[in-house]
Amino acid sequence: MTLNPALIPGGQHTDSRGTLTFLNDFDMSEVKRFYMIQNRDTAVIRAWRAHKIEQRWFYAINGEFLIRAVKIDNFDAPDNDLPIEEYTISAISNQVLHVPLGYATSVQAITNESKLLVFADYGIENAKFDDYLYPQDYFGK
Repeated sequence: MTLNPALIPGGQHTDSRGTLTFLNDFDMSEVKRFYMIQNRDTAVIRAWRAHKIEQRWFYAINGEFLIRAVKIDNFDAPDNDLPIEEYTISAISNQVLHVPLGYATSVQAITNESKLLVFADYGIENAKFDDYLYPQDYFGK
């Protein structure tokens, strides 16, 4: 398991039948569930949601997203000046962003009609025990 967010590259093969897009290096053996996010518009920012024990993988199936990640130092009262890492993923770039446990994330669509698949390594029954929310303007002051 990685300790920092990391991009997992995908690939493509095109022949006379069409195009096959793949993510062969994305090991899904830890995934227990997934869901899709489609923000109303590009002004919406879903921020900041953190997890102590759950990790996430983000994959843009349409459009483009800006995902920010902050390594949390104290879940009860994190420093609001922690460094923010930024990642842009898109359906065209064909990458999965892995965000390990211990991070808060912010998700914003860059283009309209963007759709983001989010994979998690714990079932939904665990969510209420590992869900830390901070105000949208908490980090980066």
